[in-house]
Amino acid sequence: MPLLLLHICCGPCATSTVDHWRREGWDLEGFFFNPNVHPYLEFGRRLQGAEALAAAEAFRLREDLSYDPAAWFQAVGVKGEGRCACCIACRLEMTAQVAAEVGCDAFSTSLAISPYQDHQAIAREGAAAGDRHGIRFLYHDLRPLFRDSRRRARELGLYRQQYCGCILSEWERYRDA
Repeated sequence: MPLLLLHICCGPCATSTVDHWRREGWDLEGFFFNPNVHPYLEFGRRLQGAEALAAAEAFRLREDLSYDPAAWFQAVGVKGEGRCACCIACRLEMTAQVAAEVGCDAFSTSLAISPYQDHQAIAREGAAAGDRHGIRFLYHDLRPLFRDSRRRARELGLYRQQYCGCILSEWERYRDA
């Protein structure tokens, strides 16, 4: 069975995403790499959710535990509309690199289930990262599975966050409330 490295942003988004790729015939490993998540306690809560899902669904979870908000802000900054695309690119670049290094056949991301993410950026940046590392990026629009992912997260008792992860998105959430 071919091996897919799945970038996991959080446990809830990965629930139905894991199911989808398994139904498509992929064996998978998860990869938690989210330097965008602030503050550090939030990073830890999302990591624990990903670990709980990996244990419940019996898949290996690779973890990049480096946490350097200064480096993330330097790379992504406060670029307005371009900030999210840059952040997506950062995470998919690392996922493509790891997928190629460990011998996966392809890679994807749980970001593709969220109606709040920039899907054009996901498809574009994933394909570009795959080209740079010689590995196939698989994009499927999984937004129709979003409601099911929330239900499954509740059933599994996974922590469900209220913002994408970066401190700027949390600020925007309250600013616009």
